[in-house]
Amino acid sequence: MTRNSCSFWGSVKVIQVLIRLELYVLLSKETVTDKQNKRNCLILNLSRITDLKDVNDGLQKLLLQDSDLEPVAEKADPPPLRLQEPGFAGLARIIIGQQVSRASAEAIHKRFVSHIKPQTPDAFMDAGEPVWIKIGLSRAKQTTLTGVSQAIVSGTLDLDEIAQKQAEIAIDELTALKGIGPWTAEVYLLFCAGHPDIFPAGDLALQEGLRHAFRMSERPNEKETRAIAEKWTPYRGIAARLFWSYYRNIKEGRDAMPL
Repeated sequence: MTRNSCSFWGSVKVIQVLIRLELYVLLSKETVTDKQNKRNCLILNLSRITDLKDVNDGLQKLLLQDSDLEPVAEKADPPPLRLQEPGFAGLARIIIGQQVSRASAEAIHKRFVSHIKPQTPDAFMDAGEPVWIKIGLSRAKQTTLTGVSQAIVSGTLDLDEIAQKQAEIAIDELTALKGIGPWTAEVYLLFCAGHPDIFPAGDLALQEGLRHAFRMSERPNEKETRAIAEKWTPYRGIAARLFWSYYRNIKEGRDAMPL
């Protein structure tokens, strides 16, 4: 065999190796995509959480999926439904509960309901700053609720429509509004839209519940919490309810579930 023919066949072998490598990469990418598509289809096909039966059925499926949660369920009260209609009133209630204790949130919300009648964007804007201060709304929450009200009135925000969208899309649209972060958006979709697969990873009570249940030396941060909850897909909305209930028991009745 001549030197040129050796060089030729050597080049062919290199090309064959490169083709096989490229094919392997493409197949790997397809496999990952297929898995993601299957996951998305599973989540889309799940019914929204609308009543306690959905919660109880979801809990049974969650425990079958992850038996490590059985001790958590044994120590927790039955997870509650905690569902309300989508719209301005529901989102306002969640905004009021941002970064305050449950007791403070309940007191402020009680004044909000008393002074804003009906609970609509127009009624909120008509009330004005003196009433907002009397209710106990911080400057930041006044700004957030004003922005939400203006967006609804102008037609750029439709909370009923958002409630029907995929979680990722809905969260992106909600967090585009000033003062609404992932926690607020996720809690809205969980309790006002009945999304079945949302775990508000930024919630401190959920993080503390995970730390206690799994005997972690430190409370997991938001990123770590989100990674832990990933294995409970597509029942993360049930898992969140379970851990809020668990937290309440380990804290001797202290309810930390969002208002």
